[in-house]
Amino acid sequence: MKVNSLIYSNKILLNSLKFAAKNSALFSATASLTLSTIARPISIMTTPNTDMENKKLACAKSFSSSAVGYMVMLTSSLPVAAAVKKIDETPAKYLKQRTINFLKGSADTLTKSGKYSFATQLFKLGLGFVIAAPKSALTCALIPPIMAGIFKHKKNIQNAPAKEQTKEISFSGLGSTLHKQTQKLRQNSKNVYDGFTELLAHGFGKIINTKPVLNMTEKYSETNFAQHIMSATDVVSTLTFVNQTAKSKGIKEDRKRTLINNSLISTGLCITGGYGLNHVLKKPTEKYIEKFKEINKNLPELERYIEGIKIAKPALILGGIYYIAIPAIATFFAERVNKK
Repeated sequence: MKVNSLIYSNKILLNSLKFAAKNSALFSATASLTLSTIARPISIMTTPNTDMENKKLACAKSFSSSAVGYMVMLTSSLPVAAAVKKIDETPAKYLKQRTINFLKGSADTLTKSGKYSFATQLFKLGLGFVIAAPKSALTCALIPPIMAGIFKHKKNIQNAPAKEQTKEISFSGLGSTLHKQTQKLRQNSKNVYDGFTELLAHGFGKIINTKPVLNMTEKYSETNFAQHIMSATDVVSTLTFVNQTAKSKGIKEDRKRTLINNSLISTGLCITGGYGLNHVLKKPTEKYIEKFKEINKNLPELERYIEGIKIAKPALILGGIYYIAIPAIATFFAERVNKK
């Protein structure tokens, strides 16, 4: 019973699945941030018979990619998730009735429909695809400063003269005024944010109402679309990174080819391995979902959790392969492919 509770119904799991369903792009970025800052550097640095400088460069790319990816995704995904939530709560305000009827199908409610889930996940997961190129460009730009900041010896500052103490200044007279101004600024920011998400919700609704999107929903809603979008995002991200690395003036010329090889090998192995592992885990996942439904049948948002499982599965598969299994292989072969 305790095992079932741990695997199927503990609060951390349920909150994670709900998070994956509501903001799938940020969930993937969070998983990537955790794996790329801990697991991947360990895997890279323990690669045998590989030049230490190439290891450091690969680690710097991992730190840079995770930091940029998470911050960019955090700022861009929150309004997208908020806009989709508006559609969830009042679909008639943003969608045509024929669209609602089509997406709902035989489901009890619109939000429990697989077609509706597919239509809204196009925006959540598609966001990662849209920002893949600029994110990779930023990743490449941050590699030189990260190399300098993390792997260069720090200056000995123990004997450095202490900074002069700054005299305390009393702001007690300004406290009330600053508090009022802060409250006003927060309210104005909230109004701007709400207005922006409202525009996004109407824009998403217009796109969902179109015939091409409805046809796509009819055709692909039961497929492994989450992994397809994540894989396409990885391809765009890698190609952009390769291009930016080749043109970078901050990365040494004799190190560029190894870094490029590392990125190409990692992405290639990740995508092919991801689809292979997804196929192997297809039946176990189906059994897990059935057991999950049975144990949590009284949960009011059961379909939302199921949606989260379908999003979390490819994200964790690709993340586990890309950040744990592949780094050592890619780092090892990238150097040797370059020599060949």
